[in-house]
Amino acid sequence: MNAEFELIERIKNGIKVPAGITGIGDDCAIIPQQQGLDTLVTADLLVEGRHFLLEDANPEDLGWKSAAVNISDIAAMGGRPLAAFLSIALPSHLTGKWADRFAAGFKEACSAYGVSLLGGDTSASDDKVFINVTLLGQCPHGKALKRSGAVPGDIIFVSGPLGDSAAGLKLILEGKGAESPVLTSRHYRPEPRVELGQLLAATPGIHAMMDISDGVAADLPHILEESRCGASVDTTKIPVSQELKAICKSHGWPPLTLALDGGEDYQLLFTAAPGTPLPQGCTAIGTIEAEPGLRWLGTDRSFQGFKHF
Repeated sequence: MNAEFELIERIKNGIKVPAGITGIGDDCAIIPQQQGLDTLVTADLLVEGRHFLLEDANPEDLGWKSAAVNISDIAAMGGRPLAAFLSIALPSHLTGKWADRFAAGFKEACSAYGVSLLGGDTSASDDKVFINVTLLGQCPHGKALKRSGAVPGDIIFVSGPLGDSAAGLKLILEGKGAESPVLTSRHYRPEPRVELGQLLAATPGIHAMMDISDGVAADLPHILEESRCGASVDTTKIPVSQELKAICKSHGWPPLTLALDGGEDYQLLFTAAPGTPLPQGCTAIGTIEAEPGLRWLGTDRSFQGFKHF
């Protein structure tokens, strides 16, 4: 057996495929369709040096995060994640134990959220690691929450504290990760809000939703553009954790910048009609308005979020 097939077999080991579905081993996975449901498809590419630093993340954490960020996209539509397809290009010195540990973390995340790894591809790379994940999910027909549903008068909510991942990354890059294992874990091991996403999708009055991957400052404009409206955000209402407050006080960092610009929190950002009943932990941060543009209240600063290019 050649090295590529050996790697695939090691990744395949221990995967449980639901009855009626054909997974790794054929040219294509086979997933029977069901009436009354819509299929959700998302894909994400992670590039060493751009999205992660190999020397700063253990393989299990990188595997977890590679799955989790895609699972979060399904959660952002109010769907249930079902199946993952993993394609990875590795330098030759990482095809052994490192690859096994990465696969273990990837499969751990999949197992935690009821996802089956059904296929993908492997390739050699001259120097860097490239990870591409495609994830399939489903939701009741016509019930996916899109970015385009916000209307003037809606309240803007986030599902939890912001900035923890950005602070964790900052600590890691400065070699101070041991100061706050909580914050570094929030960066390395995000927890997609799958159950909450499904609950919100089933709640009348929820109009638009997405996950926070690039920071509110970068992500909210996507909702505004797709919904053709504007918004005001009250920066005094942005929720931040006690862990973030403490580390920012210790280092003199501005928590608001980390919360709005940092990204990779993978909380849900959504809009709802006034009076919509919501679960605990959701925080109102602003309002959707007819006037175009994004206005920051309570500060004289503006925010940009993470830019990919």
